[in-house]
Amino acid sequence: MIPFLIVCGLIVALFLLRLMMFRGVIGEEAVEPPRGIIDMHCHTAGIGAGGSGAWISDALRNSWKFGLYLKIFGSNEKKVNEEGDESLMGIIANSIQESEYVDGAVILAMDAPYTVEGELDREGGEVFVPNRFVGEGVKKFPELYFASSVHPNRKDALEELEWSKENGAVLVKWLPNIQNIDPSEKRYEEYYRKLVELDLPLLTHVGDEDSFSQTNNALGDPRLLRFALECGVKVIAAHVASSGESEGQDNVERLLEMMPEFPNLVADISTLTQSNRRKYLPVVLNDERLNGRLMYGTDYPLTNTPLVTPLQYTLNLKLGELWRILRTKNSWDRDVKLKAALGAKKEVFEMSREFLRIAD
Repeated sequence: MIPFLIVCGLIVALFLLRLMMFRGVIGEEAVEPPRGIIDMHCHTAGIGAGGSGAWISDALRNSWKFGLYLKIFGSNEKKVNEEGDESLMGIIANSIQESEYVDGAVILAMDAPYTVEGELDREGGEVFVPNRFVGEGVKKFPELYFASSVHPNRKDALEELEWSKENGAVLVKWLPNIQNIDPSEKRYEEYYRKLVELDLPLLTHVGDEDSFSQTNNALGDPRLLRFALECGVKVIAAHVASSGESEGQDNVERLLEMMPEFPNLVADISTLTQSNRRKYLPVVLNDERLNGRLMYGTDYPLTNTPLVTPLQYTLNLKLGELWRILRTKNSWDRDVKLKAALGAKKEVFEMSREFLRIAD
C-alpha cells in the first residue's frame, strides 16, 4: 500500500510541476495544417547498387553513421545491394502515399567536390548522388520531384544546369561545407546568372554541418551568400542557418540580418525540431523578418530519429496534442503535426508548393 501511495504522490507531484512550468506554444498559435504539402528538402542515398553511379567515401562507409543512415531510411546494406539504390526512393514514395498531409517531396541529388581547375575531387568527397540517377528515378514516382546538384567548379556546370532544367529540376542543391564551395567567389557570376536565367532557386546548407566525417564549417557562413543574392539568385537557406557561429555571432542571426536587404532570400524549417537545433525555434517562429520567408522541409530521413521526438516539447504541448502526435506512425504526418502544434504558420506549409511552382 505504501509503495502505491508513493507512486501516486510522485505522479501528482510531476503533474503539478508540469502545470507550473508549462510554457505553451512557441509561435503565435497552434494551427491546423493544410493538406497537399510539398516537402522541399528530402534526401535519398546510394552506394552504387543497381548501376546508380552513386558512391560514398570509405570514411563514411566505415563510420557507425553508415548503417544508421540506411536504417532510418527503412532499409539496410543487404537490401539495397539486392534491390538497387532506387529502392530508397520507392520507400519514400510509399510513405508519402500513406501521408494525410504531404503529397510530394523534392529529392535532392548531391554533387561531388571539384577542384578550382574543374577536376573531380574523389578523395575529398563524402557522398555523390548523381543528377541522372535522381532525375530519371523520380519519373517513376508521381509523388517525387527532382532537385539537381551542380558544383560550380565543374567544367560543364552551365550545361549541367541546362540539362537539369530540361529534365524537370525544381531547384539546385549545394552543401558547401562538404563540397568545398565558397559561395562568395566572383568567378561564379556566370553560374549565378544561369540560375537566374533558368529560374532555378539555389537551396544551400547554411551554418555548421556535423553529419559527415569531414567538413569545412567556415563555408557555412550566411554572409558568403551575398554575391549570389546580388546577382539575383533566389536562395533558400537550409535550416535557417540554425547551427554554429561565424566571427563569434550565431549564424541564424547573421542570416536574419540579411533578410530585409534581400527579398530573394528565403529559408526552410527542416531539422528545426531536432534536439540540437530546438533552441532556435522561438526566434525562427516569431521573428518578423521571416514573415512570408519560411517554407516547409524535413531533411528526411532525419524525421525517423529520436532527435525529433515530441517528448522534448512536453512543456509546450498539451497532453492531448502530445499523445496525438506520438501515436502518429507516418513520419511526415508526425513532423507536420508537431511543427503546426508548436506554432509554425499555415503559410509555411503552403510556401514550398508556391515557391517552386509545383502544380496541385
